[in-house]
Amino acid sequence: MQSAKRPKKVGTWQAVGGLLAHYRRQAGLTQEQFAEMANLHIDTIRSYEQGRLALQDHRAIEFDELLRTGGALFALVDKLPVQARMPAFAQGLVDNEQEAVAILSYETQVVPGLLQTEAYARCVFEAGYPAVANETADEWVTNRLKRQEIWTRKRPPVGHFIIEESALRRNVGGPEIMRDQIRKLIEANEPAHMGVQIMPMDRMPHACLDGPLVLLETPDHERLAYLEVQRASFLVEDPEEVSNYHLKYGMLRSQALSPSESMRLLERLLGDQ
Repeated sequence: MQSAKRPKKVGTWQAVGGLLAHYRRQAGLTQEQFAEMANLHIDTIRSYEQGRLALQDHRAIEFDELLRTGGALFALVDKLPVQARMPAFAQGLVDNEQEAVAILSYETQVVPGLLQTEAYARCVFEAGYPAVANETADEWVTNRLKRQEIWTRKRPPVGHFIIEESALRRNVGGPEIMRDQIRKLIEANEPAHMGVQIMPMDRMPHACLDGPLVLLETPDHERLAYLEVQRASFLVEDPEEVSNYHLKYGMLRSQALSPSESMRLLERLLGDQ
C-alpha cells in the first residue's frame, strides 16, 4: 500500500489568531479581560490566538464589534475556503472533495458526513472522547454542513454511498434525531446523480471487512482513494492501488441491498424509531 502523505502544516489559522491577538493588544486588553468581555473561557481565547481553533463567521463578527476593528476579522475569515477550516488530518479529503466529479463512500460506524443532519453531526462530535469544548463542536458541525454545499453546485458530483446497517441501528441522539437522519438518507436517494445502499448485518461474503473507504474522481479524471482511522488519514494516488479499491467497492456494491431494497429497509427503520 502507498505510504501515508504527511499532512502539510497549516498556517492559516495561526495568521488569523495573530491578527486577533494584535487587535486585542491594540485595544489594551489582556486575554483574561477579553475572555470576560466575550463571555468565553480564557482557554478558548488562547486557542483562537494560537491558531488551534478556527474562528467561525459569527465569532469573527462578535470579536470585530468588541474590538472595534471595522469588520476586519470577518472580512478575512469569510474569504477562507472550506478546506482551510478543516483539521489538518482531513484536509486531503476535503481539498479534493470540493471539486470532485464523483464521490463513492463506504461507511461502517456512522452515517457519512456528507449526508448527516446537523443534529446527528453534533451528537457524533459530542460523543467523542476525550470530550471537546462546545466551541470546538460548534466549529466542526459548521464545517461539516459547509462540506455538504457541494450537492447544491450547478453541476453537483455523482454521489454513491454504502452504509452498514449496524450504523443505522445505533441510536445516535435518540429516536427523533434518528428519524430525521433516516429521512435525509431517503431523500438523498431521489436525485438521479445520487444513490444510497445498505449493507445488511448478516451479509457474507463481504468485500470491505477491513474498514471504511472513500473514492474520488477529480475534474481531470484522476482517481484517488481516501482512508481514515481515528485521527490519521491516507490519501492514495497510486493508480494500481486505487484500482484495487475500486474493485473492492464494485464488489461491495453488488453484495449490498439493491437501491429499492435499501429504501424499504430505511422505511422500516424509520417506523421502528
